[in-house]
Amino acid sequence: MILETFRLGGELTVRRLGYGTAQLAGRGYWGPRGDRADALAVLRRAVERGVTLIDTADNYGPHLAEELIAGALYPYPADLVVATKGGVVRTSDSAWHITGRPEQLRAMCEASLRRLRTETIGLYQLHRLDPEVPLAEQLGTLGELRCEGKIRHIGLDTVTAGQLTKALDIAPIASVQNRFNLIDRESEAVLEVCEANGLAFLPWFPLADGALTGEAAAALDTVAARHGASKGQIALAWLLHRSPVLCPTPGTGSLAHLEENLDAAAIRLTEADLTALRRPALH
Repeated sequence: MILETFRLGGELTVRRLGYGTAQLAGRGYWGPRGDRADALAVLRRAVERGVTLIDTADNYGPHLAEELIAGALYPYPADLVVATKGGVVRTSDSAWHITGRPEQLRAMCEASLRRLRTETIGLYQLHRLDPEVPLAEQLGTLGELRCEGKIRHIGLDTVTAGQLTKALDIAPIASVQNRFNLIDRESEAVLEVCEANGLAFLPWFPLADGALTGEAAAALDTVAARHGASKGQIALAWLLHRSPVLCPTPGTGSLAHLEENLDAAAIRLTEADLTALRRPALH
């Protein structure tokens, strides 16, 4: 039986199919993508459809996505978890600077709190590990913010299984966000650590950044036709079936695409479908 919800950090119940805000920003996650009113409408509709997990980052825009979330949804529904990220500074649409020094992480978290108009961030994710700063210092800062009530749970983005295991020895980690989708399963080992420790796995690029619609293979077409669904919907349904800890947060700036994505939660794949979508069938 496919589970519709997940208990983030063992205590925050969220719908497993959420919404990601990266597509509300422009190319390279820089500047706005379209009209502000359209972005606000998408965010509000996501919540109307039952989304309780919204994933964002301080550098989407930069700052734009967090401000849109507050503009659309504040005051927040009691069951809504907004997950944001810090630890990367943007200076252009193609420049990403990892910044994990304690004073920087603290300042970035507090700026996100102000933009989101909240006293506590439900899930605060370290967007990248800074190789120039000891992991214990980076996680120690997030731990301090958690003790101060500014963060409820700590997450990591783009880590190896070894890094995740090491992090678990330092701080209480609630989630991981790595690239993972139907045609990119390189983070299987990380998924196994998440399953063993009850951590949420928020796969980024859950639709392979559009590649699924053009190159996914005949198996995906066949399964989609069988369910009267789109390839993207089958790709999302596969993630929900693949593991109970996977919590995809596909992003879009389109109301129609949002509805399509969220409808994927109702698709129940058969054993024949899952067999067809195994890795060998996709090459």
